[in-house]
Amino acid sequence: MMQRMSLTLAVNGKPQEVPTGSLLPDLLKTLGLADAQVALEINGKLVPKRKWPVRELSSGDRIEVVTLVGGG
Repeated sequence: MMQRMSLTLAVNGKPQEVPTGSLLPDLLKTLGLADAQVALEINGKLVPKRKWPVRELSSGDRIEVVTLVGGG
């Protein structure tokens, strides 16, 4: 049986391919948001930033990326 080399996720409602074994920081880098202030929700649950480096992505994950904008 061949192992899949990529996963398909839904990021803000749009399909996104990432390599198998990707973690949340890898996804942010792919999206060009590695240095941005963002909040991440996976499958309806907020993921604390301290867990990002260990949260492996799975095929079918629904991810919402919310960028934080300053101002008033």
